[in-house]
Amino acid sequence: MNGDGRPEFGDGIEAQHERIDRSEWDRVYVVGDVHGCREELEGLLSALDPTPEDLVVFVGDLVRKGPDSRGVVELVRSSPNMRSVRGNNEEKLLRGEKRLPGLEKDDLDWIASLPVAISWEGAMVVHAGVDPRKPTAGHTVEDLQNVRSLAPEGGYTGPYWFDEHEGPPRVFFGHTVLEEPIVRPNAAGLDTGCVYGGSLTAYEPRRDETVRVDAGRAYSERPDEKFLSPAPNSA
Repeated sequence: MNGDGRPEFGDGIEAQHERIDRSEWDRVYVVGDVHGCREELEGLLSALDPTPEDLVVFVGDLVRKGPDSRGVVELVRSSPNMRSVRGNNEEKLLRGEKRLPGLEKDDLDWIASLPVAISWEGAMVVHAGVDPRKPTAGHTVEDLQNVRSLAPEGGYTGPYWFDEHEGPPRVFFGHTVLEEPIVRPNAAGLDTGCVYGGSLTAYEPRRDETVRVDAGRAYSERPDEKFLSPAPNSA
């Protein structure tokens, strides 16, 4: 950790870590997993009404499961005041584990260029979270894109990393689908299951402002046990 509370990763991650100067932006919104739900994203952006001086940062998983992944990629790519980290679903495309026929090579090249962490003073955005049992420099891309439970069996049994992480930095994350957003001093979880019929959530930390847009419908199914309902504002 450096003097302003931002992480110092090992060489393999540091090259994929984008540092932002917070003073260059008025508001900074962090947005949960979009999963190809362009209509809902457009509705959320309409509600936020960001100016060119506002920054919108996505927690990754822009793609897959929803109806218009290419449309989401095009929207974010073409917006100079939008950034995203690379989530596990982007990684699956790059590894060839999953395919999306609508995406062109230049779309995949852009996805490959996305960082796995974005940070500013006292804050960090990653897709899934951090493992509080490891030093920051010991994290891998797999950790940042997939960590959830700290139990030996993993899965959806606690304890969860966000219950153990003390910070700094305050970590903004998606990946774990939540009934309600988590807003805590050291962690903020923003995946509220838009693609599963939930909502798309944005959070502005400086103003402690949460904005949500309900999904038009469920585009994909998910078992009830894979929706978490942790206390949203625990210290």
